[in-house]
Amino acid sequence: MDATELRARQAPLKERYRADPGAARTPLGASATFADPGITATVETWSGPVRAGLHPATGGDGSDACSGDMLVEAVLACAGVTLRSVATAMGLPIRSAALAATSSFDARGTLGLDREVPVGVGEITVEAVLDTDADDAALQRLGALTERYCVVGQSLRVPPVIVVRRAG
Repeated sequence: MDATELRARQAPLKERYRADPGAARTPLGASATFADPGITATVETWSGPVRAGLHPATGGDGSDACSGDMLVEAVLACAGVTLRSVATAMGLPIRSAALAATSSFDARGTLGLDREVPVGVGEITVEAVLDTDADDAALQRLGALTERYCVVGQSLRVPPVIVVRRAG
């Protein structure tokens, strides 16, 4: 897809959302069960169920997906799609790309060993190594716009609300 086709696809959407801002509210969702044994949650994904469990640093055996890794993967997926979309809109040809995301968490926080240690994944760094002729200024702008428009990355500014209720 080139910039002309991207703009052509997005133009009617932008027009609709300007005329009816409520139409831009796009629902997202996920579901999971405790169908599998152990301390796990089986999450339904577009490619099938994924069983998430404890990371080995918190008592898991490494056979289940780690939700922290899944979070970093979601940020990388969103940043990658956003970067490619922004590059397309900017008319920056990219011959190839290698993207990676890294982060860490301090297991002492989630294990309740030290209340001073924060619970959660720390800063996530996304690195995109691009084969492109774009100059440094264009790459800097591409990075800034990708960060601005990455939905998953921006969503990390607001923690989720957890609601627990009785069935029935």
